[in-house]
Amino acid sequence: MGFARLMGFHARRSVNMTDSALPATAPAWRRWLPLVVLAAVLALVVWQGWHRYLTLEFIAAERDALMAFVAGRYVTALLVYMLVYVAVVALSLPGGALLTITGGFLFGWALAGTITVIAATLGAVAVFLIARTAFGESLAARAGAWLDRLRAGFQEDALHYLLFLRLVPVVPFWLANLAPALLGMKLGQYSLATFIGIIPGTYAFAVIGSGLDSIITRQQQIFADCLQRQQAGAGTGEVCQLRLDTGALITPEMLAALAALGFIALMPVAIKKWRRASKGKDML
Repeated sequence: MGFARLMGFHARRSVNMTDSALPATAPAWRRWLPLVVLAAVLALVVWQGWHRYLTLEFIAAERDALMAFVAGRYVTALLVYMLVYVAVVALSLPGGALLTITGGFLFGWALAGTITVIAATLGAVAVFLIARTAFGESLAARAGAWLDRLRAGFQEDALHYLLFLRLVPVVPFWLANLAPALLGMKLGQYSLATFIGIIPGTYAFAVIGSGLDSIITRQQQIFADCLQRQQAGAGTGEVCQLRLDTGALITPEMLAALAALGFIALMPVAIKKWRRASKGKDML
């Protein structure tokens, strides 16, 4: 990498970070309020232990209670699900895929997919806006070398590159939320690419969730049979656990389909590079 290119790299980074942050004259409380709110919500989640509920085992154990709550307070259940999803994405907590599966289980794949796409987009926008505050420098440091690897793609074609990152999880979801803000992408483009890009994967996981009840029922029966054997003295040494594995729910075919969609999203970027290379050869 030449010296001029290196200097240009740092200059672009400086401009991007300056443009993405609040003006230096902004009141201190405006610059730090998103960070304070984020830290407070995260502390509440950890203190209450809510993060421990993001497991298939918990969903299976509380199946009847969850179904009864949804049946009795359908609109409230939808709002709670949506708010929880926004919070999980905004706080960059793990468990988004599991929440989507849960939504499909509770509300059906069509409604759950739609609500989840909206909630995930809102949560991602919250992360984007937080990255545009004084907290942006700290987030950039957290992203580290990953940010430098993504820089060229966003400079080439931010919209299609983000579509690719949404469709194919080659980077952590939190990084795909942060990088566009730190690299100067416009909020409108970011929101559009996020909304469109997460649709296929979201509906795929919601469809998986819509068939989860039969799996839970089967595992509950296996668990009950195990307990009966223990009580009858025939299951000495056998450990009875209610087990559900997300890995068994996600098929290679589904991942391959998402990867194919991701590479389709990258085609405009590849074509643009090919045309530039062709023009360069013609000029020689």
